[in-house]
Order: sequence, then structure tokens, then C-alpha cells
Amino acid sequence: MLPVPTDLFVVFRRTWSHLSGFGPLIGLILLCVTGTLLNPDFATLDNLMNVLTRTAFIGIIAVGMTFVIMSGGIDLSVGSMAALIAGCVILFMNHFTGNPLAGVVLGALFALVLGALFGSLHGLLITKGQIEPFVVTLGTLGIFRACLTWLADGGALTLADTQADIYSPVYYGSLLGVPIPVWVFAIVALAGGLLLNRTAFGRYAQAIGSNEQVARYAAIRVDRIKILTYALLGFCVGIATLLYVPRLGSATPSTGLLWELEAIAAVVVGGTTLKGGEGRIVGTVIGAILLSVISNILNLTSIISVYLNAAVQGVVIIIVAFLQRGR
Repeated sequence: MLPVPTDLFVVFRRTWSHLSGFGPLIGLILLCVTGTLLNPDFATLDNLMNVLTRTAFIGIIAVGMTFVIMSGGIDLSVGSMAALIAGCVILFMNHFTGNPLAGVVLGALFALVLGALFGSLHGLLITKGQIEPFVVTLGTLGIFRACLTWLADGGALTLADTQADIYSPVYYGSLLGVPIPVWVFAIVALAGGLLLNRTAFGRYAQAIGSNEQVARYAAIRVDRIKILTYALLGFCVGIATLLYVPRLGSATPSTGLLWELEAIAAVVVGGTTLKGGEGRIVGTVIGAILLSVISNILNLTSIISVYLNAAVQGVVIIIVAFLQRGR
């Protein structure tokens, strides 16, 4: 048997590495074709807008999660954080009975500030307290949801009718036929892409995830960058929560349940390595849409029970992590 030239292996490896970057996009296209064949309703414009709207919440959080995972961190608390922010925002808005419009506007600002503060707290505990990100965010996962349960007395916090009428267009409104959450998702993704690819912050976050010690030798302020990545994720959680609250007009202890799983899955499927050092916002967006398409196909076709959606996402995470071993 004749030996295969070494150059051929090099060419094959480079070609495979190049094509693997298009893996999420190819997978999304194949899923869309499959969904259309299984149920023609999948390809309708209304269903497309529904998929993108449902993707917006997780997609926005996943954009922020990309920076955290790319820098070598993780956040398991984003779902609980969103639930607590939603509850606090509803209580805040309901206090403005005399001027509901002002309450909605100030409540929106309050949500963004609260998200950034929660994220910064994570960053400080991880960097200054020198605690593993997994431990910190696992702890706050329970704290955030317990605080909401306490505020709601085990029930639900509901937005007042006047505030709900003013606030509802944020979710149910549209611009040029495209729902508002989809526009916000697109803006956040574009801003995240520019931040990652066109700024020193993005390069530093990637360098830290690749090799933190080398980054310190290169005079990168590692602790500051890490805190900023968690603050950015918290800010994104605040944006996602603002879009989600008018959907039901309430917050319960189950609000945001498993959002952390979906956000991490979207980031990993999109090509960001769990060990850090590499990340793609475009890939994250495609990953978030891909997971929503899977859920949508399951709902339309009843191939398996819709209650197994989280199980499907878990399997996807494991498979993608297995395929990333070489990277």
C-alpha cells in the first residue's frame, strides 16, 4: 500500500477546518428543509416570525454568554437572574400608578442597570474572590430564584393593567412587518459582532480565554476584562427580560427556567469552544436559531414529546462538545 503524501493530509485538515466553521449554517439549512418536508406550515412567514421572536430572548443572552465563555468563564444563573429582574421590574413599574408611562421607561432603565450590577457582582466574586465561575453562578442561581419566590410569596407578580397596555407593544408590536424583539435581537447581535471583532475588548477577552497567564504577561488587565464580560452578559439578560415581561405580563418562580441551558447550547453549537479562546457571534446567532427550529419542528410534527425539548438540547450540547475535542 502506497503511503499518502503528508501534504495531502495538511490540505485535508485545512479544508475540514475551514468547512467546519460552516457546520451550524449547514445544519440550520438541512433542518429547515427537513421541517418543510415534514410539515408545509413550517415554511410560512408567520411561523418564521414566530421562530425568530422566540429565539430573540435566548439569542440576546447568548450574545453576552459568548464573551463569557470565550474568556474562559461560564454563567449558570442567567435564567434565575432574568426571573428576579422581571419580578423587580414589575414591582417597580406598578409603583408609578399616577404616571404609568414614566414607570415603564424608568423600569426599562432599572432592568438594564440591575442586570449589569448582577453581572458585575459575578465578575467581582470570580476575580477578586478567586472563586470558580461554576461555583459562583451555581450559588446565585439558587439565590436569585429564591429571592423572586419570596417577593412573589410563592405565586406570581403581575403587571398592572395600565402599565401592561403601554408596555405590550414591546413584545407584540412590529416594525415593517418584523416583530420588535427580532429587531432588538438583530441590533444586539450586530453590536456584539462589532465589539468582538473590531475592539480591543473583544481581542483581550479572546486572549484571556486562550491563555490567561500569557495575557497577564502581555499587560492585559485580566480581572477588569473578566468583570466587564460578566457585566455585559448581565446587561444582555436585562434586555432579554424587558422583551419577555410584556409577553405574559407576570413573573413566577418558573420564569426563565432552563434559559441557561439554551443560551450555553446556542453558544457551543455556534462554534465557541467551552474551554475559551475562540468565539463567533454569527455562529451564536445561527446556533440560537437552530435550537429554536428544532423545538419548532418538534411542536409541528410531534415526532417526539415536546416535553423532551430540553433533553434534545442537552444531547446537542454533549455531541458538539465531543466534536470540539480536537480544538
